[in-house]
Amino acid sequence: MIEKKTSSVPDQNPVVMERLINLKDHDRTFDIQFWQAQTSQARFEAAWQLIESYHLKKGKTGDALRLQRSVESFQRKTG
Repeated sequence: MIEKKTSSVPDQNPVVMERLINLKDHDRTFDIQFWQAQTSQARFEAAWQLIESYHLKKGKTGDALRLQRSVESFQRKTG
């Protein structure tokens, strides 16, 4: 089994990692090494892509991804 992971961040060279393993030896170490080799920006962008694709699959619009704004007003009772 060949595992290959690629990450691309604008204005940076893509990171490509590969390894050849037996299927029975497959574990999460390759995934962990790959993501630890990424910048914070690359990890954030990958997570954001997952969020966007999830919302598209659920038929939601991009508006649901915006920050929620709540407005409250407190007024003192007179008398």
